[in-house]
Amino acid sequence: MIRILDARFVTTAVSPEQYPSATLPEVAFVGRSNVGKSSMINALVGRRKLVRVSKTPGRTRTINFFDVDLERDRARRSIRLADMPGFGFARVSKSERKKWEPMITTYVAQRQSLRAVVCIIDAEVGPTSTDHQALDYLTDAGRSVLVVATKVDRIGKAKRKPRLSSIAKQLNIPENRVVLFSAVEAIGVDEVWEALLDSL
Repeated sequence: MIRILDARFVTTAVSPEQYPSATLPEVAFVGRSNVGKSSMINALVGRRKLVRVSKTPGRTRTINFFDVDLERDRARRSIRLADMPGFGFARVSKSERKKWEPMITTYVAQRQSLRAVVCIIDAEVGPTSTDHQALDYLTDAGRSVLVVATKVDRIGKAKRKPRLSSIAKQLNIPENRVVLFSAVEAIGVDEVWEALLDSL
């Protein structure tokens, strides 16, 4: 049983000198700009407005750090979440998007306190070529990756398990590294936390 005790914004950064001190294990969240990343983080921490949710894809243009205190089986843990700029459908200029790439790759390659990366895809759409590229990059970087397929509430209940199997097969990863998720119906919240805590 996972219980969230507190969740708070720490700081925003675009370069290593602006990162918060590496005092906590970190989990980064990456995904396409319209995949529901902000809603997912809010659902995980049980807060409606910790992370700003925008109707315009690509609002996150920096790395935003949040600290979460939680309790699992009466053991208290603190974890830092890093919300990364989205990619793919962001309605910004190409030059703006080019600034994001080194921001993300520098963090993923250099951040020593980074313990796991949540790679978010749209369960309804399935993995895109951009999702494949992101997963390949994270794997090549030697990072522990958990794939979370959001918006599963848009898929009929009988089709969800087959969809999970299909996503795992398309990405060539074990099914236990994919979690179906819905911020609307709070599906997969505990499963994501359990997988992340196990990886930490």
